[in-house]
Formats: sequence, C-alpha cells, structure tokens
Amino acid sequence: MEEIEVPTEHLHEEIQEKAEEQKEKWILYVALSTAFMAVLAAGASLLAGHHANEALIERVKASDQWNFYQSKNLKQEIAVNTDKILHILGNKQDTAIEDHQADIARYDKEKADIKKSAEEAEKLSEEHLGKHVPLASAVTAFQIAIAVSAIAILTRRKKLWYAGLGLTVIGIVFFIIGVL
Repeated sequence: MEEIEVPTEHLHEEIQEKAEEQKEKWILYVALSTAFMAVLAAGASLLAGHHANEALIERVKASDQWNFYQSKNLKQEIAVNTDKILHILGNKQDTAIEDHQADIARYDKEKADIKKSAEEAEKLSEEHLGKHVPLASAVTAFQIAIAVSAIAILTRRKKLWYAGLGLTVIGIVFFIIGVL
C-alpha cells in the first residue's frame, strides 16, 4: 500500500523553519551592517592613503627647498668671504666689490623666498598627516568591527554584534574628524 502523505507534517516543518528564521533574523542585519562597515573602511582607507601620499610629496618638496636654501647660503658665504678678501687686499676694482655686494643682497632675498616656500610645504605636509592619522584610526576601528561582527555570527551572540556597531560609531567619528 501507498503511504498517504499528511499535509500538516509539511506545514509543521515550514512553521518550524519560519520560526527559526525569525529567531535568526538579526543575522541578516549583522551581514548588512558588516557590508556597510566594509564600505566605510574602504572609503577611509582610500582617503588615509591619499593624505599619506600627499604628506610625503610635500615633505619631499620641503626637503628640496631646504637643500636649495643651503646652496644659496653657501653661495652667499662665498660672496661675503670673497668680498672680505678683496677689501683686505685693497683691490682697487670697485666694480668687483659692488658685484659681490649685489650678489649678497640678491642671495638674502632668494633665501627668504625659498625659506617661505619650504615652510609652506612643511605646513601642508603636517596638515595631510593630521588628516591621515584619524582616517587610519577609522580604518582600524572598521576592520575590528567587521571581525567582531563575524565572530558574533559564528557564536550567535548579539552582544558581540552590538560591540561591532559601537566600534563602527567610533570609526565614523574618526572618519568625520579626518575629513574635516
């Protein structure tokens, strides 16, 4: 004889599955929030890298300007010492002394401009580093939040997910600080 299938058995199984789905619905929210955390981490990482690169570029520009400043300083010292030697020797060529005096004055002006440029580059570098640090902290907070949320799913502990959400809020604060 054929076994008769009772429709209520399937209904009971479906109800049981739906009940379990409702109990575990928070896992869907964990997955969605983790995806959001990953997007925030990617954005913060991109900006942190940009500011780190810009800080390095500005630091190199400042270093180049300080090297240029030093070369002008050496040229000025040579002109000053040459001028002193010409005075000691009692050189009658006033044009040579005047040329050195003009060079010395020109080097003073050039050095001032170069120094200003170097200091501006240093300031820009510091500003970029000032943005890089909180953005890098945001990336770290988001990455830890993602890891804690994954552990929450594996262990089925909502409290860990809430901790991950708290770390996400901290990361968002760092992100805002880094952007502003």
